[in-house]
Amino acid sequence: MLQPRKMKHARWHLPKLKKMARRGTKLSFGSFGLKSLGSKWITSRQIEASRLAIVRALKKKGKMWLRIFPYHPITSKGSEAAMGGGKGKISHYVFPISPGKIIFELDGIEEEEARKILKKVGSKLPIKTKFIKRPVAGDN
Repeated sequence: MLQPRKMKHARWHLPKLKKMARRGTKLSFGSFGLKSLGSKWITSRQIEASRLAIVRALKKKGKMWLRIFPYHPITSKGSEAAMGGGKGKISHYVFPISPGKIIFELDGIEEEEARKILKKVGSKLPIKTKFIKRPVAGDN
């Protein structure tokens, strides 16, 4: 699963969910993408499950880009731990996603196939998502 190699501080405060994404809102690499419509924490397990679904569906035909990375550590104490004694160990990593952020990009496949793959992937994520495609140069 995805996790950072090295961090300056092991335990952080909880991430805040922003109102709208400012960066990463347009397709940069592929022709089709999956865009977030809500704000929530996406765990590294959810990202990995989505990534594997795309890789299995593509079968070496197209190319996939992952535009998010779970950099934020979430801690939890043991179930029977007493009060006090510090913050607890890191249990998993999350990416706090906001509306408008591109999650995945695909290229090298037909639009109908990309729609089918990204719809399947969107069901694995805890937020509402939207299929987007790059506008053609002649269209207005």
